[in-house]
Amino acid sequence: MQNNRFDTNCIEEDEIDLRELFNTIWMHKYKIMMFTFILTSLTIIYTLSVPNSYKSSVVLAPQDQSSTSSSLGGLSALAGMAGVSLGGGNMDAYNSLNTVINDYGFQKMLVEKYNLSEKLSPKAMDKNLVFALGVRTFYDFFHSNNKKDDRSKDEIEYDTIKKLKKIVSISSDKKSGAITLSVVLPDRFLAKKLLEIYLSESTNYLRKIDMLEINKKLHYYKNELANISDIELKTQISQLMSALVQKRVLSSASEFYIVKEITKPEVPYIKDKTKPKRALIVIVAFITSIILAIFGVFFIEFLKNSKEDNQPN
Repeated sequence: MQNNRFDTNCIEEDEIDLRELFNTIWMHKYKIMMFTFILTSLTIIYTLSVPNSYKSSVVLAPQDQSSTSSSLGGLSALAGMAGVSLGGGNMDAYNSLNTVINDYGFQKMLVEKYNLSEKLSPKAMDKNLVFALGVRTFYDFFHSNNKKDDRSKDEIEYDTIKKLKKIVSISSDKKSGAITLSVVLPDRFLAKKLLEIYLSESTNYLRKIDMLEINKKLHYYKNELANISDIELKTQISQLMSALVQKRVLSSASEFYIVKEITKPEVPYIKDKTKPKRALIVIVAFITSIILAIFGVFFIEFLKNSKEDNQPN
């Protein structure tokens, strides 16, 4: 019987607490509404001030190195015994491209060669920016392209490389092996151009490295061949040199080294933006502002009650 009374009292206390909470919210409803309105309005202004970003992508397929190896016959085995790779290296196409694209030295070379610091500046991309509802008033209010850049050349270059690491990405599908190289920028025309630069320069960079290695080995084997009198060994080295020359010819025959294009880079359609997700940002801000407002009024009431309890009677 006592337990029933205790449970009833707990339920009544809970009901009273819930009623008090609701009364507190209702008493401060205008403050909650005002806070929610202000924060949501600021969020809407922010989303309208951010230009659309677009993604330009290209899908690549690793070139079949097995067909190259088979065309070289038994020379691949001989080359393996000599420590020479005829199949395109130990790393696969994805890891090779990923390593090069994220290499600081490679990116620094691109920044200097193509003047990317200037091309990626807000002033250079300004004419191709696209805004929600075609309104760029808020963007112009928060951004000024006439502001002088006081940074040093090295600092500008470093910041550009950091920016490139964020806008250029590469991924691989484990099942199909397809490689996707993407660039995300507010300037959709520059996104396509930058994608083409990365694709061309990264594959040429890998080709150049392999060709330098092949040429060094050919030079070494040619010198050794002149000093060898054994006819059988001369024949084997000659075959090995022939295999390296064939690899050099086959590597130069393709437009892109170790990969081939499945899809070509395109300028994204003006309505096909990648970000920002304005509706989602506003909804999250609206819900968050309500929660913060309610928490705020509860905290204020808590401070008031604590102050009243501490006052002497």
